[in-house]
Amino acid sequence: MNQLDTAFQLSTSNLRFGAGITREVGMDLEDMGLKRTLLVVDPRLIDLPTGQIVRESLQAARIDFETFTAVEVEPTDRSFQEAITVARAGHFDSFLAVGGGSTIDTAKAANLYSTYPADFLDYVNAPIGRGKPVPGPLKPLIAIPTTAGTGSETTGVSIFDLVERKAKTGIAHRYLRPTLGIVDPDNTRTMPPAVAACTGLDVLSHALESYTAIPYNARPRPERPLLRPAYQGSNPISDLWALRALEIVAEFLPRAVADPSDDEARAQMLLASSIAGIGFGNAGVHLPHGMSYPVAGMVKDFKPAGYSTDHPLIPHGMSVILHTPAVVRFTAVASPDRHLRAAAALGSYIDDPNPNKAGDILAETVIHFMKRLKMPNGLSAVGYTEADIPALVAGTLPQHRVTKLSPRPAGEAELTQMFRKSMKIW
Repeated sequence: MNQLDTAFQLSTSNLRFGAGITREVGMDLEDMGLKRTLLVVDPRLIDLPTGQIVRESLQAARIDFETFTAVEVEPTDRSFQEAITVARAGHFDSFLAVGGGSTIDTAKAANLYSTYPADFLDYVNAPIGRGKPVPGPLKPLIAIPTTAGTGSETTGVSIFDLVERKAKTGIAHRYLRPTLGIVDPDNTRTMPPAVAACTGLDVLSHALESYTAIPYNARPRPERPLLRPAYQGSNPISDLWALRALEIVAEFLPRAVADPSDDEARAQMLLASSIAGIGFGNAGVHLPHGMSYPVAGMVKDFKPAGYSTDHPLIPHGMSVILHTPAVVRFTAVASPDRHLRAAAALGSYIDDPNPNKAGDILAETVIHFMKRLKMPNGLSAVGYTEADIPALVAGTLPQHRVTKLSPRPAGEAELTQMFRKSMKIW
């Protein structure tokens, strides 16, 4: 019988937060003694103020750089490998990512596979990939997020779509974590309201799932410290970050979506994204994320309003939140006090803290935000029918990295029921 773990390990990025600090990035690379960097940047940003400021900063510091812009929204194994090819050929001593989670995750993969070349599936999470640990530290990576959602500047996780299998999966190891995150609220000024809504709900999901995940001491003890996963389960330190992130989301997400010129709301949501990232980057996420991966990977013809895309797309934050009400109703029995406290952090007034009502209270709290931010009313609104449920369940079952962190085990029958309840939410 496996022994349970008695430890959790806190790993965080070095973060700098403040308006206008993007211009410091060239000096950061110079101070690290670096000479040549691969600039991985969202193509939509290259000619906007953020892209211009980054290039000017690199030039002022005399940093030699090459620009990679072939970043896909919701990246794929193909787009990752294109970046990896450029990284291997360029003899770079560092990486700089400017964009949302897709951009930062692309830079992480390029850094990993150019530093430790391997078959692509070697480092990909098992059972889809081989799940081999990263052999050692990577080259310096500076991340400049331009969306308030993924928290990728704080985590050792890189997510992508494996096109051939129509599955979303990823790579997870502490060594993937960026060396420095430059968190500048000025960089979210061009973020459309629809993107702010979806990425903001991703912040909510990160914080909620990390807070309600299985406790770290209910997880099997690894054979070696190197094998202790980045996603370890809820723990006392991650709990602090998660609850504070939920409080910020409740106060500022609706404002940030309603008015992109609301500087305070944008700054607070960017801060919440990083705060939640520190929390879930060490605790993990669970069923809403695990269920979201096949939903995003098997998208049919849905194109979200407010997104600039030439192909069908279910944004990550949207694909996650669509399952959250059904999941929290399922998991609440395992930790009703945590579900009630999460609802309170999101602004719900709980006059009857009845443990038997915890799942419904938290679900209704999440639905309130979904309605306010005009999310689709369930999976049926993004093109799925009950006939798709077996394939969605099959796509969720291999996502062990996250599903095993659920506070209540979920097999085929339980997932089927949750997908069914997520078809129409209200």
